[in-house]
Amino acid sequence: MLLIDCPYCGPRPEIEFRYGGEAHLARPHDPSTLSDEEWASFLYRRSNPKGRFAERWRHVHGCGQFFNAIRDTVSDKFACTYKTGDAPPDGVAP
Repeated sequence: MLLIDCPYCGPRPEIEFRYGGEAHLARPHDPSTLSDEEWASFLYRRSNPKGRFAERWRHVHGCGQFFNAIRDTVSDKFACTYKTGDAPPDGVAP
């Protein structure tokens, strides 16, 4: 079983967590000024790299908090986890 290190609760089994998508996405300041194509792009187009990737996760069956993680999409190994709003630790950014 994969253990994920929740930055609030510590290591827990993967079944307690849910994937929340790509991390560090900035919502448009005024969505009403976007064209339909630009809005659709914001909603649906995401990176899908092979290798390290910044993701959002939620500890659903624990503290309920969202947090960010750097995970390798090839090996499924987590390089680190960190609180939402914080920058990734030095040396582990994707």
